[in-house]
Amino acid sequence: MKKYLIIGLGNIGPEYMHTRHNIGFDVVDAFVLKHGGFFMPDRLAFKTEVKWKGHLFVCIKPTTFMNLSGKAFKYWLDKTTVPLEQTFTIVDDLALPIEVIRLRAAGSSAGHNGLKDIQLTIGTDQYPKLRFGIGNNYPKGMQAEFVLSKWLPNEQPIVRQKIDKCVEIIEQFAAVGIEKTMNMANSYKL
Repeated sequence: MKKYLIIGLGNIGPEYMHTRHNIGFDVVDAFVLKHGGFFMPDRLAFKTEVKWKGHLFVCIKPTTFMNLSGKAFKYWLDKTTVPLEQTFTIVDDLALPIEVIRLRAAGSSAGHNGLKDIQLTIGTDQYPKLRFGIGNNYPKGMQAEFVLSKWLPNEQPIVRQKIDKCVEIIEQFAAVGIEKTMNMANSYKL
């Protein structure tokens, strides 16, 4: 059975639930729920394992807070012995419009603090990342408030559709590999 490590980035605590910055948690929650799993506290993360079509997915939501995500990523990468190319990190992206998602086999942090910490901790940016566009409709100087804000009522249907698409993308990543999945993911736009 081929094993994958699925990492949804976010911050723990009720004040961060369902905020733009926690979309990684929301996507992994939806994936796990679809496949009948549930998260339990574990070392440096909430963790569960789910199976789908001969694949085992170790799913984590780091409890280290976003800016220290690398510690949990490295611990679970080492513990599960999953090859780096079989990891899948889901993260919010301020530079992408809300209608867009982007999947890359590798690439820079693009200024995202969680990805920066992962790169610093594991010494490379050569691992798959799914970037969930959150838009950038905020006044100058209000970036932190924007990323930590909840979705607006008119954005929620788009977000729900994109979460469902991201769950499908995780499945396709395991079923057909990164290249074919990137073609599907990167052509998606509401």
